[in-house]
Amino acid sequence: MSEKNTGFGVEKQKPNVIIHTDEVGKLLKSYKKVKKYMRSNLYDVRKMDGTETRVSELIDKYYDPDV
Repeated sequence: MSEKNTGFGVEKQKPNVIIHTDEVGKLLKSYKKVKKYMRSNLYDVRKMDGTETRVSELIDKYYDPDV
């Protein structure tokens, strides 16, 4: 009973993933800038005016309702 079933006799393996910390840092920095912009009054005014494009383009491009 000490053996665990992994399904179809396949051994568990760790995936080989390489994460570049400098790229993750750049991504986090741009994410923080967008979130700060979304909390600003300027974003609210542009959203009501209909001239806001920066965030709406990102949402249109990457939004997936199935997730």
